[in-house]
Amino acid sequence: MQKTNDVYPCGAIDYIHTYLRKGAVPGLGRIRDLLGRMGNPEKNLKFIHIAGTNGKGSTAAMLASIMTAAGYQTGLFTSPYLSCFRERIQLDGKMISEAELEEVVSFVGPLAEQMDEKPTEFELVTAVALEFFSRKKCGIVVLETGMGGAVDATNAIPAPEAAVICNIGLDHTEFLGDTPEKIAEAKAGIIKEGCHAVIYRGSPSVEAVFENRCAQVGAKLHRADFETLAAEKKDFSGQVFRCGSRRDLFLPLLGDHQLKNAAVVLTTVEVLSEKGWQISEEQLRRGLAATQWPGRFELLRRNPVFLVDGGHNPQCMEALMGNIREYLPGRPITALTGVMADKDYLDMYREMAPWVSRFVTVTPDNPRALDAEQLAQSLKIFGLPVTACHTVEEGVREAIAETPPHGAVVAFGSLYMVGPIRAAVSKGL
Repeated sequence: MQKTNDVYPCGAIDYIHTYLRKGAVPGLGRIRDLLGRMGNPEKNLKFIHIAGTNGKGSTAAMLASIMTAAGYQTGLFTSPYLSCFRERIQLDGKMISEAELEEVVSFVGPLAEQMDEKPTEFELVTAVALEFFSRKKCGIVVLETGMGGAVDATNAIPAPEAAVICNIGLDHTEFLGDTPEKIAEAKAGIIKEGCHAVIYRGSPSVEAVFENRCAQVGAKLHRADFETLAAEKKDFSGQVFRCGSRRDLFLPLLGDHQLKNAAVVLTTVEVLSEKGWQISEEQLRRGLAATQWPGRFELLRRNPVFLVDGGHNPQCMEALMGNIREYLPGRPITALTGVMADKDYLDMYREMAPWVSRFVTVTPDNPRALDAEQLAQSLKIFGLPVTACHTVEEGVREAIAETPPHGAVVAFGSLYMVGPIRAAVSKGL
């Protein structure tokens, strides 16, 4: 990208990444300051706001696909990205173009530079997304929180049409608290006066947090329907399921946890319909069936089967093990894996080891990543063959070579390695 002004001579994305040095600093003061300088683009938009520990991205992708199928110009804001930064800001399933990103950053960047306390990278990207969606006159924006809820940058928006809370688990405990209830309290902050709240079913103590929040702000609470949820047919192409009075729904995403996410989505669609949004049954089904959300137990090749999953916390591992039992019974599994050094990774691998025949380790492309050699040394305690590889491509090649045709490669441990793995497999390694 060519230089367009003195604010970001290296290009829009490089300029955005210069704010990474600030790290995560919770609070709404900076984003509100920046949005105010921009003319408050968020006030021109309607939102579906999504928080939770696991399943936010999948839920957001389903809802965005349905709203697009219903004829609404739909914005989607998610994080992180797998292969390309522009994945984070989408309009009707298409990434923001380089030219559009450059144009919006050229407007937002100078305003950020004027601030006494500069925004974080996530705050800057949130502001860019909101400005883009406002310029495009989106009918609805599906907005995923980055971390938490109450003081997440995305919570600078007005009351959403629906505040959706996905599965709650332990992650980012240094910022959000060390119990599911404390984390739920942080997430519940996206529930505002005048909105409806939709929740993924959880423990009574976690659900009580959302009940209390709704009572405090006068929001109506809706619980996803898990009681009537059941798979009717499943294979690597997707799942046919029923929920409530609906039968023969198709979802291309795999795993029982994705059906629960779909139940949250269906409840949210019912809430939106009650509020006057026009979504026909045919549009709902078509949008659900068209959902694309790569890197979540995604089949990349056969012979041997090669699946990649971005799971990186205990709940994700539980879902992944359930998928292995469901889709790969009796097959020898090669685990292609990498992890962040600040995760409780040994606990994660202790749960996974009984299902694995061998490990192949790689280093994810992130400054926080644990070196592949160090991870390999740690994994030797499980008494399984372990090979450390210098690059992701080498790891993919090694994993495929060491897996028999009737076996499977399962890549997991970090979202940051999903993009490079998908790219490597697509080369036919």
